[in-house]
This record gives sequence, structure tokens and C-alpha cells, in this order.
Amino acid sequence: MDAPTLGEGLRIARDHSGRSLAELSTITRVPSRYLTALEQNDFSILPNRVFSIGYVRAYAGALGLDEQLAVERFKRESPDPSVPLQPPVGVAFEEVKRYSPRLIAGLAVLVFAVVGWNVFQRVSLMRAPQPSDIAEVPETWRLGTVPGQEAVIRLSAPRPAPPDQTIPALYVTPGLEAQLTGVDPTSPEGMAAAALPVAKAFNPRGAIYGASASVSNVIIQARKASALVVRMADGRVLFARQLAAGEAWRAPPGVAAVIDASDFSAFDVYLNGEHGGALTAEHTPLSQLNTRAQALARQAAAEVAARTEAAARAAQAQLQAVAAQAPAPAAAPPAPAPLSPATPVG
Repeated sequence: MDAPTLGEGLRIARDHSGRSLAELSTITRVPSRYLTALEQNDFSILPNRVFSIGYVRAYAGALGLDEQLAVERFKRESPDPSVPLQPPVGVAFEEVKRYSPRLIAGLAVLVFAVVGWNVFQRVSLMRAPQPSDIAEVPETWRLGTVPGQEAVIRLSAPRPAPPDQTIPALYVTPGLEAQLTGVDPTSPEGMAAAALPVAKAFNPRGAIYGASASVSNVIIQARKASALVVRMADGRVLFARQLAAGEAWRAPPGVAAVIDASDFSAFDVYLNGEHGGALTAEHTPLSQLNTRAQALARQAAAEVAARTEAAARAAQAQLQAVAAQAPAPAAAPPAPAPLSPATPVG
């Protein structure tokens, strides 16, 4: 379409086709006044833009013209008033590029001014070291010259650490050794039998988990950091924890469980509060330890009862010996015979 406007091109094409506006109105089903408005480029009387584009497409198709080309030309010659005008693309970017050197220079000057001001403030606040105003240093401020103390402190050799637990020696009243201990101090065999080693008692050195102390007879204490897992017979985990050195777990009585310790040598077992050795296997039945604790408790009770009975017998024997050595009481004088009635009284 070489016409200078869309309307003139449509009119030239209609003249070459030899058809009238009435015929083309019937073919395109567009009113004649709208076809006349398109040929005269009078787009003000056309309906809304959607119908106007449809009329242009139908009229160009009826005249054998390129419909899309006619629609694009109509859009160029009749802009949509509902769409606001947009600024040309690239103008804002060009403005930024034009002023970017000035912006960068201004930002650099601002940063330099802030840094310089801070440096100036720090330098101005710095002061050269000045001598102290104190005329004389007090004697108590001098190192190693504390009044009442020698100038040289001598340290002795380090002493060994105290034991975990100290058991005081049993005090026995002199002369009552046999009555209190049941052992004759004059008998070497009895003294040797009485010198039994005292087992190491439980010494808590950390947190204690598990049952209360009033019901538990088995305590497992970690000698070093290690994991301890206690599983019940049905597979449930009764206790599982990474115990630190000194921490312990009290086992409940009457529970069927298995103690699982990968490093079993890291745990000590205390039965009835006394050391019973270390764990000897990775898997140890808890019932086995409870049985050992009960057996040791019965044995200790039997020993105490035996010692008490022996001490009582010894005390009874000594009392009998003392009674036997006591002198017999003197015989009483005979009572006078009663007077008979026939004996005269002089």
C-alpha cells in the first residue's frame, strides 16, 4: 500500500475494484458511514478501538489488501488514547551515564571527609605519657615487700592428693577390747583374723542418675568418660547417657535389664556402697549384680550377728570368771537353843 494515508489507500483500492460503498458494506457487514470515515481518515466517529480494528481488517480483506499491514498502519495513524505515553527507552540510562563520574567523585569526597574527620579526632585525643603525680610509691605497692612478710617466699615440695575417702580408726576403750570387738588383744591369731581389709566405699564425684539411694543396692560409676546403655527385656531403653568421669547410675531392684557398655573397663561397680570391682563384659545382666549385692548383704549381716554373739559370750564368760574368783561369804553363828518350860530360871 503506497498511499500516504490508510484512508487514501482504501479509497484507491475501492476505485480499482469497481465496487460501491453499499456493496462493500453488504460484504463486510460494516455500516457505510464507518467505511466512509475510514477512507476520509475521520477516526473520531468510529466506535471503540476493538470494533474499529475489526472494521479495518474486514474492509482490507474485502478489497484484497494485507489485513495485518492495514491494522498496523491504522494503529500508527490512530494511537490509542487510553494508553499513557511512555518516555523513550534509554533516555534515563543515558542521563545516569552522563552524571555518573560526578556522582562517584562526590561519593569519594564524602567518604574521604568522614575517614579524615575520625582520624583527626583520634589523633587530637592522643596524649603523650606524663610522669605520675605520686611523690612516693607506697611500700605495699612494691612487689615482694609486703610488710610483715619475708622478701623471698620459699615453696615446699607438692604434697600428694588426699584420698577420696578417709575411714577413721575405731576407738576401743582400753581393757574392753574383747567386749567391744570380740577379739582377744593378747592372741596373735585373733588379731590377724580381725585385720580384714576395708573395701573402698562409693564416693560421688558428679551427677547421680537412676533410682533413689534408699532402694538401690547397685551403683555403676564411670572411671572415665564413656557411654552406658541399659536395655530392658522387651527392648526398651531404661537408661542411656554419655557419663563423664565421676558420674554414676543407681540400678533399680527387681528389674530385668542388661547393661551394655562398649568400654566396660571404664565403669566401677559398687555393691551396698562398697567397691565390687569393675564390669567384666560388654553385656552384664542387672539381675546378676542385684543378686551379688543381696548375697553380700546377707553375708555381712551374718558376720555382724556372729561377732555380736561372740562378744556376748566372751562378756558372759568373763563375768562368770570374775564371780568364781570372788571370796565366799563367812558362815553365820548358830542361833541359841530355845528355853524349855521345865528349866528353872536362876
